[in-house]
Amino acid sequence: MASRQIREKALNMLRSLPRVGIYNIRDNPGSRKTQKRGRGQHGGDKHGAGNKGSGQRQNYMRLGYETGNNPFYLRFPSENYYKGHHLKRQYPPLSLESLQTLIDLNRIDTSKPIDLAEIVKSGCYTFYPDEKQFGVHLTDEGANIFQAKVNIEVQWASETVIAAIEKNGGTITTAYFDPHSLFLLKNPKRYFQSGQAIPRRMIPPPDAIEYYTDASKRGYLADPEKVSQARLELAQKFGYELPKIEDDPDYEMLCERKDPRQIFYGLEPGWIINLKDEVILKPKDEQLIQYYSS
Repeated sequence: MASRQIREKALNMLRSLPRVGIYNIRDNPGSRKTQKRGRGQHGGDKHGAGNKGSGQRQNYMRLGYETGNNPFYLRFPSENYYKGHHLKRQYPPLSLESLQTLIDLNRIDTSKPIDLAEIVKSGCYTFYPDEKQFGVHLTDEGANIFQAKVNIEVQWASETVIAAIEKNGGTITTAYFDPHSLFLLKNPKRYFQSGQAIPRRMIPPPDAIEYYTDASKRGYLADPEKVSQARLELAQKFGYELPKIEDDPDYEMLCERKDPRQIFYGLEPGWIINLKDEVILKPKDEQLIQYYSS
């Protein structure tokens, strides 16, 4: 009698319950035990290479990304001076003291003009055009001990640097190079081995035209007469006697300048440098000559 009642009760329960499916199947309570991993240095035996976090690898987030996925200067709208920071041109510094050291060690030859290619060839200066670096910023550190007479071309220089160079009878020019030209200047041998013609140097962008046409900055696009006047005014401002480069035996070297479309001294746009045969191939087609000379 009791078994019959139990059977009927079980059948009634099955009639009232929903159909058995994979969506309503559950394990019995306590049938599975989840093992929690400990924290700290006693965290168990699962410290393998596949379980390491970024902190264990000492892989710290880069500056500005202390928390979250946004840098702090994007999370706080008041930091407006960071706007467009990744688009600004950068100029890795080179001090006058370091330049004097390179000259004293014969890593740089002062008997010929010095440009970015010569500075990089010294092996003591490098820059990265793919990181928005556009050449040399010549700083005034060591201006009081700089004694070399040079004809140097850099990309950025202050008034003190210009005075330190011209006081010794030298000349300085600030010139712009586009990113493609900078890749050539960083490693000319690799480019010459590719068999490509030397391209033309591009003109500065609109926001840099004012700097490179300013005679007080010794811009390579400035009027030579205004540059001569600016040299005299700077000498009067700093209180030194301006040497007459016209009477200098190295006058031709001191006054040598590149064409605004020229990248290397002595090499014209359109030429192909064959390092294997040690020859220079020059264009003969009229259209190519007109293109590279314009």
